[in-house]
Amino acid sequence: MGRPGGLLLLPLLLAAPGGAGAGSCEPQASCEACVRSHPRCAWCEHPEFTRGGQAEGTRCAPREALERAGCPPGAVVEPRGGVWVLQDQELGPGGGRGAPTQLRPQSVRLLLRPGEEQSFQVRFRRVQGHPVDLYYLMDLSYSMRDDLEHVRKLGSDLLAALRNVTSSVRIGFGSFVDKTVLPYVSTAPSKLHNPCPERQEPCDPPAAFRHVLSLTADAGEFAERVSRQRISGNLDAPEGGFDAIVQVAVCEERIGWRPVTRLLVFASDDTFHTAGDGKLGGIVVPADTRCHLDASGVYTKSHLYDYPSVGHLAQVLSAANIQPIFAVTGPTVPVYQELSRLIPKSVVGELREDSSNVVQLIADAYNSLSSTVELQHSPLPPGISLSYESHCGGPPGPPRPHGGFCAGVRVNQEVTFTVRVRAGACLGSPQRVGLRVLGFAEELSLELGTLCGCSCTHHQPQAPLCHGGDLLCGVCRCPGGRQGRRCECEAGAAGGGCRPPNSTGPPCSGRGRCVCGACECPPGLSGTLCQCDSGACERHEGLPCGGPQRGECVCGTCRCREGFGGSGCGCPLGRGGCLRGGRECSGHGRCVCGSCLCQPGYVGPLCARCPSCRTPCQRLR
Repeated sequence: MGRPGGLLLLPLLLAAPGGAGAGSCEPQASCEACVRSHPRCAWCEHPEFTRGGQAEGTRCAPREALERAGCPPGAVVEPRGGVWVLQDQELGPGGGRGAPTQLRPQSVRLLLRPGEEQSFQVRFRRVQGHPVDLYYLMDLSYSMRDDLEHVRKLGSDLLAALRNVTSSVRIGFGSFVDKTVLPYVSTAPSKLHNPCPERQEPCDPPAAFRHVLSLTADAGEFAERVSRQRISGNLDAPEGGFDAIVQVAVCEERIGWRPVTRLLVFASDDTFHTAGDGKLGGIVVPADTRCHLDASGVYTKSHLYDYPSVGHLAQVLSAANIQPIFAVTGPTVPVYQELSRLIPKSVVGELREDSSNVVQLIADAYNSLSSTVELQHSPLPPGISLSYESHCGGPPGPPRPHGGFCAGVRVNQEVTFTVRVRAGACLGSPQRVGLRVLGFAEELSLELGTLCGCSCTHHQPQAPLCHGGDLLCGVCRCPGGRQGRRCECEAGAAGGGCRPPNSTGPPCSGRGRCVCGACECPPGLSGTLCQCDSGACERHEGLPCGGPQRGECVCGTCRCREGFGGSGCGCPLGRGGCLRGGRECSGHGRCVCGSCLCQPGYVGPLCARCPSCRTPCQRLR
């Protein structure tokens, strides 16, 4: 078997600027460690690639460097990732009862080297008439008594407004006040039964959330059920709406959510309690994400669990694919606008004091939400990162780490997102990540895997070449008690060949390792005693010996290639760059290292000009 040569040049190739993986691919002890260290690293599995005295770690380098150093192309192990589209259904409105396809592709598989980036494109086209489920969640504290009268007449008007944009729409209804403990509501028995200021005025008992009507397309049923509702009351100004929102999101079966566009209208005239406020009532257990509705639709655990935080609320709404519309009165609009910035795909509308404009508010909010396309991903496995570049019809937007975003998208307009995926570490097993446009049920399934192993052909247990050791990717792994490149000697064998004659100094010049009586040198060192430093030569333009095109470093001295000279091979020996018309440097200089060295006063690449010299007329005056 022939032995590849030129290994001495390998450290120089690794240092070349602009080369593949320059300065980033370090020697590694095994093929697996090599491919995990950097995406440009490759491994030479040719058994005879390393000469005597060279460490096996020099097998790890960029492919170009390995091939220049003599590794046959077929012996270079370089796993490469890729992108495979597994399902790619055309965009369209769907036929018959089939749901429209607005997102493509539907399934993608990626394989990644650690540190490697792969990209693919996602397309979305907004179709007209996408089905809508809308749940109206109303604050029934005493200050909202005028609003309830308008909401009782809301059903048919709201259905008519939404049917202008979609033929399939359903509405539901629920209400909230606050937790039924002090200091939020009075716990006096009479006040729990009738919390209104005037005892003669009939009021419903307070509740943190009461589910009244599941989603339905029957406007008459909506009007009939809502007409039975009565106002309620509490003590403090902030309301317990966050508790109600979580129950609406997690009680999917009770509410009747379909896998369509889901809207939650939150109507209130005051601010909200949030996590930590429960301590005022002696409640310290954090809010959970479970459904706690009894048979009558009342949230029964409000006295046990604290209010959810804003982050918790955003997470629950996003997981349920619900887009909230905060319909609130003027004084509280700034507060809810700040809240909306923290909750994806939410919008705020100003509600009149009597809620008379609620239908127009909901219609405007729906149009605003529908024209906003926001592509996001589910939680990522450790070590995986995604970024998005949005193409919304104009110049592409800057990369965003959390999702793609396009505003003002019209019906039937197609927008595109470039998704870039990077693996920072190896995954223990294949992982799945979901990508979806907020507010829509369709999801792209992204299957992720990492390439952290080597498929080597030179793999043989108890190989004769290794004297009974295992040959793994061209490297011998010796059994206990054996050592050497080929496991050719016993461990602890004398190392008489690792020192100069009559020397008592450290073996291998103190730089390498003595194995089987021969020095094994680390990358960058060579020689029988590791006495030669391949990086100690004079440099030209930052490279030892000017780089591999000009020369190579041999034991601290530059060995220049033909056409170059000088101690650092920085001097081109040809005179072609100094001649014009057969004259060297226009007769006003001499050629040094391929360039003209001009006489005093003369300038230019060929010493042809002399700005300070007298002209013939000046000399003849």
